Amino acid sequence: MKNKSHIECEISNALVNFEKEYMGRGPLETKTFIVENMIIVRLKGVLTKAELQLANADESDRGRKLIKDMRVELIERGRPLLEAVVESITGQKVLSLHTDISTVTGERIIIFTLHDVLFQTP
Repeated sequence: MKNKSHIECEISNALVNFEKEYMGRGPLETKTFIVENMIIVRLKGVLTKAELQLANADESDRGRKLIKDMRVELIERGRPLLEAVVESITGQKVLSLHTDISTVTGERIIIFTLHDVLFQTP
């Protein structure tokens, strides 16, 4: 059986590959945390230079909203791929996926909830 850190590493690598292949570029840093039946993935530096320019273009939230809306739509379309890769790594069914992206820091958080607990918290 795979240990917790091995699964976390596999998921991080899979998410980096997804970001590169599906979204067009990978994050600068990725870290995965397993907490009972949740998998929390933190991806740093996911925004492109153009997106950063748009986010900081003016005082209105229009640019930031456009980026968030586009990124949410892309993740929703790629959701079956993400769920399949997490299910293949963990052997667990993914119940839900939640995500948000910061247009200020360029950081994305993805949370998967699984059917069963993978590892008990001490």
